[in-house]
Amino acid sequence: MGIVVRQSIKGTIMNYLGVAVGFITTFFVMTKYLTQEEIGLTRVMADAALLLSGLAALGTNTSAMRYYPYFKDKKSRDHGFFGWTLIVPAIGFVIFTILFFVFKDFIINKFSDESPLFVDYMYLVIPMAFFMMYMTVFETNANLLMRIVVPKFVREVGVRLFTLGDYILYITGVIGLDGMVIGLCLAYLAATLLNIIYLLCLSKISFKIEPGHVTPRLRRDFMFYTLFLTVAAVVGNIIPSLNTFFISAKMGLAVTGIYTIAAYMANLVEMPYRSVAAISRPIISQAMKDNDTQRATMMCKSVSLHQLIAGAFVFFIIWINIDLFFELLPNGESYVDGKWVFFLLGLAKLVNSSLNIGVTVLSYSRWYYLQLVFTAILTISAIILNNKLIPIWGMTGAAWSSIISFSIYYLFLLSLIIWKTGISPFSWKEIVVIAIMMLLFAINWLSVRSASIWFVELLGDGIVVKVAEAVLRTGIIVIIGLTIIYYTKISKEINEIINKVCHFDRL
Repeated sequence: MGIVVRQSIKGTIMNYLGVAVGFITTFFVMTKYLTQEEIGLTRVMADAALLLSGLAALGTNTSAMRYYPYFKDKKSRDHGFFGWTLIVPAIGFVIFTILFFVFKDFIINKFSDESPLFVDYMYLVIPMAFFMMYMTVFETNANLLMRIVVPKFVREVGVRLFTLGDYILYITGVIGLDGMVIGLCLAYLAATLLNIIYLLCLSKISFKIEPGHVTPRLRRDFMFYTLFLTVAAVVGNIIPSLNTFFISAKMGLAVTGIYTIAAYMANLVEMPYRSVAAISRPIISQAMKDNDTQRATMMCKSVSLHQLIAGAFVFFIIWINIDLFFELLPNGESYVDGKWVFFLLGLAKLVNSSLNIGVTVLSYSRWYYLQLVFTAILTISAIILNNKLIPIWGMTGAAWSSIISFSIYYLFLLSLIIWKTGISPFSWKEIVVIAIMMLLFAINWLSVRSASIWFVELLGDGIVVKVAEAVLRTGIIVIIGLTIIYYTKISKEINEIINKVCHFDRL
């Protein structure tokens, strides 16, 4: 777990540096200077590009993790494995770009009434998707080499800095709306170039392909696996963007803009998982190849536990201060309707990120094809629930559809994984974490109704006092939570980190 912990911590630091940039961009630039419709446009463009890139990749990022152990060889630079990861997505991109034009009239028909601005810029989704796809491919190759920090910095910080610069140019009048949307595409181009330069600097990859290294059996297995992943991607890649598309088509880009702000806050809940998953997937892949169930189980439980701890604390910190947040947000009164959207999406993200490592186990097992069935269940339930709940509860209905769909999905999927592989992400420690978080919410509830009132009455109810009270209250409660986690010893890794930071190991 040593390299996993070290790389995960560094990756998480990169994630939250990106959060800092994204926080400024989203909450103090976009909400102040962009209209809700323009914010909605940027979200729909990004989600549409993410969908196209996910489909076009033909499952390369997952199959790379699965098959890399069969190519891994330092002397031969992995037998040209990197070259294969370039060719397969290129083929997929041509196929799905053609399909994009085949279905363009259907897309225009769905969005032209409520979101005509997206229709005006929909063709720019293609280059944005291309850059997104190869940025991720290069990042995956770096992950395989156990190097996640620089690609994480590029994705989480670099892209956000580029987009922030793009928005500033638009706000100051240097470029128009056309230029801003093109600038979003160029941000991903810059990130893609930075990632390939980093890989080349590692001097561990080769563009030379060695067809002779691929045995007929491996070729057949790869083609079947890729076909499965492509079919699964058609279903699975719709999920992250489903709510955005439904809201945009049924309620317009302005409502999508409000939803975007709430969704951004909810995404912070799963931020730690991005680093943990990136570094743990190659290890789980190797363990499944070696039929090392014990190692895979240990990794699965550890990832699930630590993501639950980290995600729960992030959710807790945001929720207990959410009213103050909307008060501080420029034009916050226009976005306050997203409060309960965050609550529901935040819980959905916590469930997904805490249990998603189970999906990784299934992907690298011999029962990987069954993932398609469960992904179909998730997609169909999400579509049905969005259609039923959005007309009733608006964007809050979309959030409800997310948490219900994920709950159904993981109920069936994890049951299968435990049955077929004997590997489970669950442990009694997670029950302790949930109990600790409930205790912290109770402490906050009592504090808000006692000490916080006294604090404000003593110093006044100005915004500075409110912020000071929130920081003090949150800090004390978080310290209480970490102290309980430390003394209950539910995580050896967290205790080691606390010992090093606080120098307890020297006492």
